[in-house]
Amino acid sequence: MKEIFIQQKDKIIEFWKIRSKREKGIILSSILIFLIIVGGGSYIATRTTMVPLYSNLTLQEAGQIKAELDARGIESEITDGGSTIHVPEELANNLLVDLAAQGIPQSGGIDYSFFSQNSSWGVTDNEFDMMKLDATQTELANLIKSIAGINNANVMITMPQQQIFVSDDQGEASASIVLEVAPGYRFEPSQINALYHLISKSVPNLPVENIGIIDQNFNHYDLESSGNFTSGDIYASQQAIKKDIEKDIQRRVQQMLSIMIGADKVVTSVTADIDFTQENRMEQLVDPVNDEIDGLPVSVESIHETYTGTGPIEGTVGSGENDVANYPAGDSGNGDYELIQDSVNYEFNRIQREIIESPYKIRDLGIQVAVDRRKDTIGEDGQPVLLTPAEQANVESGIASILDSIIQTTVDGSYETTTNTPNVSIVFQEFGGMNPIEQPTKFEIPFWIMIAVGVLLLLIVILVIILATRKQNNFEEEFAYTAEAEVGEEISLPDIDEAEPTESTMKRKQLEKLAQDRPDEFAKLLRSWISED
Repeated sequence: MKEIFIQQKDKIIEFWKIRSKREKGIILSSILIFLIIVGGGSYIATRTTMVPLYSNLTLQEAGQIKAELDARGIESEITDGGSTIHVPEELANNLLVDLAAQGIPQSGGIDYSFFSQNSSWGVTDNEFDMMKLDATQTELANLIKSIAGINNANVMITMPQQQIFVSDDQGEASASIVLEVAPGYRFEPSQINALYHLISKSVPNLPVENIGIIDQNFNHYDLESSGNFTSGDIYASQQAIKKDIEKDIQRRVQQMLSIMIGADKVVTSVTADIDFTQENRMEQLVDPVNDEIDGLPVSVESIHETYTGTGPIEGTVGSGENDVANYPAGDSGNGDYELIQDSVNYEFNRIQREIIESPYKIRDLGIQVAVDRRKDTIGEDGQPVLLTPAEQANVESGIASILDSIIQTTVDGSYETTTNTPNVSIVFQEFGGMNPIEQPTKFEIPFWIMIAVGVLLLLIVILVIILATRKQNNFEEEFAYTAEAEVGEEISLPDIDEAEPTESTMKRKQLEKLAQDRPDEFAKLLRSWISED
């Protein structure tokens, strides 16, 4: 057995010595990669997969569950600062049922089931009110925690004091709530309103005005302002609208000029001044029915009085109510009196308007255009031919007329001014850049496929090395065997010139064969011959 081991060791050493450095590196790398693959596979196959059993636990609840698992000898891990407990995957479902049957975890709060389990006649009114308030807070917190996006909730309710005497004023309750909102979650205004009304309807005499809600980051959720935008949101919205308007106008101008001049010959840019002011006003107007008439007559009153005769008009002698003082009345003479009075009431059109003006009006518009002044033709010097000043002026006038028309029809009429400030800028310049060539999208190979292909290639290389080594060994053995056979044949071949064998030649051949096959006996024979001589 020892000789076999030594022979195998010698073969391995001899095999290693005849290898080149490159072959040695490949063999060592193959062995190392094989060990890594075997070790990694063994680790993955034998490791225990841990899954969350409970999450969002308090420290008290986590301690109860941890103690129970340790008592049962079950492996567990605590993560997320003590709020999550992990157990082996194959035990998770059974543990959920077993712990729930034992009432674990116990949050320590009192819910409505407490009254059915601990009913007693020895509870005072104050104790009952405290337990009822605690149960209401616990149930309301559990109700809020069931809403998506809320991990936990703490509720504090203040109930009004009961009046000794009968009074119309029953008092109002108040509630303060702290929410633990999931990271990145944002409530919609409708959700905030629904939460306020849910809390208000869950507690007697609790108006929505007496409810305060904040989260763990001290963000206040107010019922009135929940639907309003903050200043940052308003700015972002206005900038988005402004960019959308500019992009739409720029796209239309670019499309029009590209058809006229060429897609690669013109670049446009648009800047807009948007009025975001929203105006609400009430107008009460009174207009005539028609400009030619005063209005529609509603009522007409006409009074005609005449008097002719001698003597004064019946009335008080002297100064009457309508007479001027110190003028004596006439004693005699003829008198005439006539009174004509017409009263007409007209009706006009009464118009009441409630006007809400749109806040998005284009107050001013600027368009910048850059035109490539190079022509498509090449001159005799090999350089592109440029537009002449006359051609540039012609192109500029055509573009300016189009852009002026666009500005006049786009800008709101109430913002038109008589200033001569140019809103159009046209520049002729040689374009130095070239259109970017779209690079073909590269097909990304998944990482696991690359690993599999690498391992497969490694196995192929190892197999090729083994086959090449075996082939070389077989070739060497075959070559050695052939050489020995050739040598043996050469020794056994008789000499052509040799004469017929005699007795002396026969003895000589026997001695040579004895010296080759059994050198020890040949040496003894020589010593005996020497001693005889």
